Parts: sequence; structure tokens; C-alpha cells
Amino acid sequence: MAGIAARRLRKRKLKAEINVVPYIDVMLVLLIIFMVTAPLLNLGVDIELPRSNAKSMQEKKDPIVVSVDVDGNYFLTVEAGSNEALAPNALQAKMAAIVAENPQVPVFVAGDGTTSYQKVMDAMALLQNAGVERVGLMSQPQDGR
Repeated sequence: MAGIAARRLRKRKLKAEINVVPYIDVMLVLLIIFMVTAPLLNLGVDIELPRSNAKSMQEKKDPIVVSVDVDGNYFLTVEAGSNEALAPNALQAKMAAIVAENPQVPVFVAGDGTTSYQKVMDAMALLQNAGVERVGLMSQPQDGR
């Protein structure tokens, strides 16, 4: 009888191991999903910058970029983040808050080369009304120089 009781105790003993195979499968599926979707994310506004011979500026801080697309819509990019579409009043209010916090922040306007000059000037006027003292214009270097 003692042998039967010993067998029952051995059969009831639990394993103290964690099966990690399902976790590895889930991790690999998520990795594949992120690898496929990452190139599809569009973090910028497609604009065709005008060409110029100006030298590039070296800034210590990430500049704030106000983009003006072909239709005259405004987009705000703060510290290499994602573009945020804004109405003119919202752009002016947001820039006023940013300038109040950091008056020396570099601000650039990137206007599409085919957009109306008036739209770029309107963006610069909005920035001036928000308290931005210096505004730079962005361009692409000319080919062959």
C-alpha cells in the first residue's frame, strides 16, 4: 500500500516552468506588424521648397517650422515632431505661447515653391503678431552648386 501512495504523490507534483513559446510568437507577430506599418506613416507635409544659393544655418536647438502647402494651409512642426494642421488664429495663439516660454526659439517658414507669395507673407505676419522677432525662410539648395 505504501507504493501506491508514493505513486499518487509523484503524479500530482506540479511543474514550476513557464512556457514562453506563446509570448515569443506574439512578439514576432507584433514585430512584423510594426515593420510593415512604419514605412507607411507620413510624418511630413509634401511641399516643393524653392531653390536658392544661401548657406545652411547651424542651430543648436531644433527649430520650429511653419509649413505652408500649395492650398495655403498652415502646419506647425515643433522639435522634429509630427506636423499639426492649424487654422491661422490657432497658429498665432500657439506660437504666442511658445514664444512666451522661450523667446529665442528659432522659427522657419517652409513655403511650397508653387504657393502664392501672399500666403507665405501671411504666415510671417501671423508669426510677427505672435511675438516672434526673427523668422527664417527655408529653401532647397540649387542643383550643381
